[in-house]
Amino acid sequence: MQINRLLEIVYVLLRQKIVTARELAERFGVSQRTIYRDIDTLSLAGIPVYTEQGKGGGISLLPDFVLSKSILSEAEQDVILSTLQGLSSVKTPETGQVLQKLSAVFNKSAANWLEVDFSDWSYGNGQLFNGFKTAILERRIAEFDYYSSFGEKTRRRVEPAQLWFKSKAWYLKAFCLTRQDIRLFKLTRVKNLTVTHELFAERDILKTTPKPEPAERPAVKDVALTLRIAPEMAYRVHDEFCDDAVTRQPDGSYIVASEWPEDEWVYGFLLSFGEYIEVLEPEHVRKIIRQKAQKVVEKY
Repeated sequence: MQINRLLEIVYVLLRQKIVTARELAERFGVSQRTIYRDIDTLSLAGIPVYTEQGKGGGISLLPDFVLSKSILSEAEQDVILSTLQGLSSVKTPETGQVLQKLSAVFNKSAANWLEVDFSDWSYGNGQLFNGFKTAILERRIAEFDYYSSFGEKTRRRVEPAQLWFKSKAWYLKAFCLTRQDIRLFKLTRVKNLTVTHELFAERDILKTTPKPEPAERPAVKDVALTLRIAPEMAYRVHDEFCDDAVTRQPDGSYIVASEWPEDEWVYGFLLSFGEYIEVLEPEHVRKIIRQKAQKVVEKY
């Protein structure tokens, strides 16, 4: 369509400053005569586009031209560009294009003061993110395998409502047709996603607090732990424990008091500190960690 080509010509001129009619004709797959007619149309519409003949010449805009500059203030333009920079971290293909075009429209480069990286060191969630984005925007039912914290797999059919980033992880808020309830799914436990062609009516669930997927096994009791952690693990102490639970010792080690559900996860978490941790209390957890450490030694 001509209107799309006209807008794209303006974006190109804002970004590249000067181009030839041949370059534009090759870009849009039309004749140079068509490009010159487009330039005349833009001029009649009040866009200050002009041509220069000879070597180094071409088609350009007046240097100070900014499209619709009066609509947004300088501060508002900066906010928009910075927001798009942050959003580009989730690798949606449209974001980079919009950021490029708006940078040209505002006649400024996006300030590189912010960089956000949601990716995990070992897990790529871009395909899931884009799949759920499609399902949410087009209101299409999604199906996937979901693994509980115990590794038990169930097949789910959901009406996706929102992707949510919280506490270092991505989650999906959705109405689960399998469970007939609003649920919260952790993306790292989602496998084999299929976005169906089945449409669903919008539900007002975003204001409702979703329920995390319940454990498939009976709940376990909490255990109060007292830990001694070596100075070598200082970065993990500060990353994974609240400040009011940590006491620094004269030798540089840390005494940490914490309370977690006592299950295999907590044993594995403690063992992940290797030689740099000692469980001081309770005694039965000390015994369990010792037994597990012995089994590890036996394997080697």
